[in-house]
Amino acid sequence: MSHPRVTGVGVTPFGEHSERTGRDLFAEAGLAALDDSGVDPDDVEALFYGNFMGELAEHQGHQAPLMAEAVGLDVPATRYEAACASSGAAVREAVRHLRSGEADVILVGGSERMTNIGTAGATDALSIAADDLYEIRAGMTFPGAYALMARAYFREFGGSREDLAAIAVKNHDHALPNEYAQLRKEITVEDALGAPMVADPLGLYDACPITDGASAVVLTSAEYAAEHDLDASVAITGTGQGGDNLALHDRENLARSPAAEKAADEAYADAGVGPDEVDIAEVHDCFTIAEVLAIESLGLYEPGDGIAAARDGKTHATGETPVNLSGGLKAKGHPVGATGVAQIVSLTKVLRGESPWSDDVGGASVGVAHNAGGTVASATVHVLEVQP
Repeated sequence: MSHPRVTGVGVTPFGEHSERTGRDLFAEAGLAALDDSGVDPDDVEALFYGNFMGELAEHQGHQAPLMAEAVGLDVPATRYEAACASSGAAVREAVRHLRSGEADVILVGGSERMTNIGTAGATDALSIAADDLYEIRAGMTFPGAYALMARAYFREFGGSREDLAAIAVKNHDHALPNEYAQLRKEITVEDALGAPMVADPLGLYDACPITDGASAVVLTSAEYAAEHDLDASVAITGTGQGGDNLALHDRENLARSPAAEKAADEAYADAGVGPDEVDIAEVHDCFTIAEVLAIESLGLYEPGDGIAAARDGKTHATGETPVNLSGGLKAKGHPVGATGVAQIVSLTKVLRGESPWSDDVGGASVGVAHNAGGTVASATVHVLEVQP
């Protein structure tokens, strides 16, 4: 079985773009990916597009054909929705289509416009990824939900706010040279601990920002890439997806992420690699505790060991397994529908040697992307590898 190749990547700056429309943002990312790929746009056979809150933020459903039009494509276009894992799900479906031979060239991307509806509006829109009947109506927000998960983790495994602060500091450091990141601002552990409390034990610097932005990748079959002499050194060799109960009160254990564990097991088996072979990772750190749960779900750390990884320098750019060299959702930003594909963009740039951090991780050849929806009721994991 040949593996689909990442032949082009594109991303907008992440941040506040309330004056721009979603179609404008996606056009920028999609056209950049097509230009980077060297693929003739006439060869693109489909658009797979991730978006979560378009109906609420822009009063616009049925976005996929609109986005195809925005990049000048007349192709079948499908929107994928899995909350914050929307474009991760789109990537997975594209990989499966390319492997089956149903297509040779697919544009995959996502976008989200959030700042135009304000903090209260965005918080309300995001909340619909939780159980409306039993969580939202009771006043649950995602900061509150992840605070419960953090408390459960501390109770089972130990840990402290200082450990979480170290994750925020690390991801802000990683974002500094990323020209597309939203929060290019150095912070200290003291800054994080002194910031306003959002939902105990999570403070302001434990949470990702509200973000506008778009991302896109051109995926092709290996055969197409070879036939057209494309720069296709990075392949997606493994894909996995897992699910869990939507509401927290229906979970057996709030200190673990079974959906991500299932997705990781499937992706590793699909790629024929193990977690010990992973050189770099981009994980879904919507809150600092989420990075801990993610790296443990990926098997990079045993349960209970991930909490100290950033504090001990292990997940820094110069550590044993760098995590979120882009700055992660925490500092790069989190335009929900664009996040999963943005992780693929970031990993591809590092593996190609085009990232500001590439020299620090010289020789990296295996990367893993972890994209989660809600409180990880949905999760996708993808393995990327440099090909000879």
